[in-house]
Amino acid sequence: MRIIGGTAGGRLLKVPKGYDVRPTPDLVRQAVFNSLGARVTGARVLELFAGTGALTLECLSRGAARAVCVEKSSRHAGFLRQNFAIARLDAARLAVRVQDAFVALAQLSAESSQFDLIFADPPYGEKNIGRRSTSFAQRLLDDAHLPTLLASQGLFVLGHAKRDALDLPEIWQEIKMLRHGDSIMRVLGKRSGGSIRG
Repeated sequence: MRIIGGTAGGRLLKVPKGYDVRPTPDLVRQAVFNSLGARVTGARVLELFAGTGALTLECLSRGAARAVCVEKSSRHAGFLRQNFAIARLDAARLAVRVQDAFVALAQLSAESSQFDLIFADPPYGEKNIGRRSTSFAQRLLDDAHLPTLLASQGLFVLGHAKRDALDLPEIWQEIKMLRHGDSIMRVLGKRSGGSIRG
């Protein structure tokens, strides 16, 4: 796995062995960043379920102003920090929070934090034909704190499995859907006048 574009383009990233981390594949990341284009430059970025931090490192390499990575596993956060060192990016531009993503959302919202781009490619949920998804992706869509963190013209990029059929709450509108194998990356924005469930 490598950083695709920007000042750190081509640098190889470290990935933990085993199946407890599923890094966003290079081809999927390339499609996402081709879609985002110049919006990354100068952006304030939040990555949830950050794992190796590949999405954040791609943003910083392409000129994002600063980023916050949230990763629950201290082991995986260690790989994230190693990858940041490999990328040779300015340490002042990255903050790593080792905590549960949903706890972080509540805390960041209480701090009135704002982000231009929010990324989440969490562990995949199960197939849910005929019932509402209980996956991390659905929980993020349903979380009342998340929309408050997104700047008015910001974008939320959410990864999930094709088998995991998600319900899109009224606050969110889909701008684009990118498919690659079993992976789907949805680019969402806040709908003006949409309600946030409390």
